[in-house]
Amino acid sequence: MWSTINSQHVEDEGHVVLFPFMSKGHTIPLLHLSRLFLARRLRVTIFTTPANHPFINQSLADTSANVISLSFPQSISPKIPAGVESTDNLPSIDLFFLFALTTGHMQPDFERALQTLPRVSFMVSDAFLWWTLDSADKLGFPRFVFYGCSNYAMPVFKVVAENRLVHGPESDDELITVTQFPWIKITRKDFHEDQSQASEFNMKAVVAAIRSFGVISNSFYELEPVFTDYWNSECEPKVWCVGPLCQVAQDEPHDDHHDKPIWIEWLDEKLEEGSWVLYVAFGTQAELSTEQLQEIAKGLENSNINFLWVIRSKGSEETAAWDINGFEERMKGRGMVVKEWVDQRRILMHESVKGFVSHCGWNSVLESICAGVPILAWPMMAEQPLNARMVVEEIKVGVRVETCDGSVNGFVKSEGLEKMVKELMEGEKGEEVRKKKVKEFAELANKAVKEGGSSWLTLQSLIDEITLISSKKLDDESGPHNE
Repeated sequence: MWSTINSQHVEDEGHVVLFPFMSKGHTIPLLHLSRLFLARRLRVTIFTTPANHPFINQSLADTSANVISLSFPQSISPKIPAGVESTDNLPSIDLFFLFALTTGHMQPDFERALQTLPRVSFMVSDAFLWWTLDSADKLGFPRFVFYGCSNYAMPVFKVVAENRLVHGPESDDELITVTQFPWIKITRKDFHEDQSQASEFNMKAVVAAIRSFGVISNSFYELEPVFTDYWNSECEPKVWCVGPLCQVAQDEPHDDHHDKPIWIEWLDEKLEEGSWVLYVAFGTQAELSTEQLQEIAKGLENSNINFLWVIRSKGSEETAAWDINGFEERMKGRGMVVKEWVDQRRILMHESVKGFVSHCGWNSVLESICAGVPILAWPMMAEQPLNARMVVEEIKVGVRVETCDGSVNGFVKSEGLEKMVKELMEGEKGEEVRKKKVKEFAELANKAVKEGGSSWLTLQSLIDEITLISSKKLDDESGPHNE
């Protein structure tokens, strides 16, 4: 199905295809990137699936972007419930790798659709859609891989894997020095994926990334110069920092009078009272046990801090096991619980929000930095433990939650959470990161995306390089051999 969102005229400087992975956390940055391409007068086509189509349509309703929906190969994997076309809606995160591998069956439809399009200059596709590289190679245009992680995490992962640092005699929680970055200490639990389950998928994604034309990074050079320079001198392909892409949302249309969700109204009330608010959210993928949810509730209640807590809606079977209604009733006026998807950047940018308890997904880290809000780091999965190390130890824009056993991803008791929430919101450490480091990086992030900033210049350089390659290819194709 082809949908033209807006027919406004665009003088094409080229044509870029974007294919985000089926998850809001992976999709939203690429939607922001599409706006940057449109602003540089590129034609934009975005691929998705029918269930994800409405969200993308709505997000880009004011643009000239085109959207193509490809059927999701539901029948290939009966374990994935009918109608589920996003990892956000999987009944269990254990099905993630099966879901990701299933997307490969979309390749024939993808290639047929590509052949109907105006000439494609290049493609940007999510790292998880490894098979799109083969499609780009077949049809003769470059593929950039989009990684939704930090430039800190990429070389650390690479060094750890190449030197087999987590395969030594050390215990799971023993600190291990990262060879090329000796000031960084990691543990086995920073890399706690089930490798047997993930190996096929990881191998496909990594091999395709290495063979791609370049890496588009949702970061900015000033945030992690050491790691960006290391990658571009020691690794391949080249990484291009064009973020933070969430800064694009500043220029997106917003009607506060007709589009004010209840949680924004609540934050407005807190601001009028002169009260600070702690924002608590762990993304759409993390699965918390009933016991852990109870401890979070108890810690927030005992902290006497105002809070806005977003609980993922698909966890209803977990929240049903504890008296959330009673908790909400007791917290009325001081705390609010939201059980639906929210515009997180809008919350973090609200003047009343002064702290963020976060799982340290990369989007969340960037949004918090751009809003100048310090982080209480509580990593859950994937590369989040490394992001948490970066947040607390490297760029120092947050503090870390206390687990019972002191391990990276251990259980957090209410007392530990209460203590660190108070430290973040009222203590010296929280005040230090709020007034110094996070404010400094917020200003640098804003400068990076403005005209003449590092990310602005990098994106222009990328487009210029691709345009040159595309022009040369056209000249070669229409050269003397055609006379």
